[in-house]
Amino acid sequence: MREFVYAWLSNRLFLWLLFLVNLAGTIYGFYWYKSQLVQTEPIFLIFVPDSPTASLFFTIVIFMYLMGKRWRLMEALAIVTLFKYGIWAIVMNLLTWMVTGTLSWVGWMLIASHGAMAIQGLLYAPFYRFKMRHLVLAAIWTLHNDVIDYVFMQYPVYAQLEDSIRQIGYFTFWLSIASIGIAYWYGIRQNRSVRDLVN
Repeated sequence: MREFVYAWLSNRLFLWLLFLVNLAGTIYGFYWYKSQLVQTEPIFLIFVPDSPTASLFFTIVIFMYLMGKRWRLMEALAIVTLFKYGIWAIVMNLLTWMVTGTLSWVGWMLIASHGAMAIQGLLYAPFYRFKMRHLVLAAIWTLHNDVIDYVFMQYPVYAQLEDSIRQIGYFTFWLSIASIGIAYWYGIRQNRSVRDLVN
């Protein structure tokens, strides 16, 4: 069964489909943030659209695989941020549901799509070949993003949760730590014999 899954994940047709789906999702994600981005100082622009930036990292990874190449730093960034922001968005939408007592179809769509983000980042862990130095750089990026979000207050806006922003910031920091730990476990510690998706 495992070999079948690995064969499917490395199938070029499937990779092209995954690339196109993630590219479309990334473009839509940046569009989703348009109202916040127009109010954001230029110096902070790169740190505001967290989820589409994560999917952009993974889109680049898949494109590199299709070209017969790899970008190890991008692999480390992809697994950390896909898991982190995938889980983060699920929790934020569920909290919104708890606070308001309702959640629109868009909220459920976001839960499903961000769940898929987290899962796909982990599914490709057997193919990653990043080193500890790449993970350290990805960790710096991720934790720096938390500082920008919750010290400089550039976090993704969930209007119904504004009163809990300090608690959300605390949760997000520890989610970052967990995501870095998961990336280490699946990308480095367990990944002693990597799959040859790219030679």
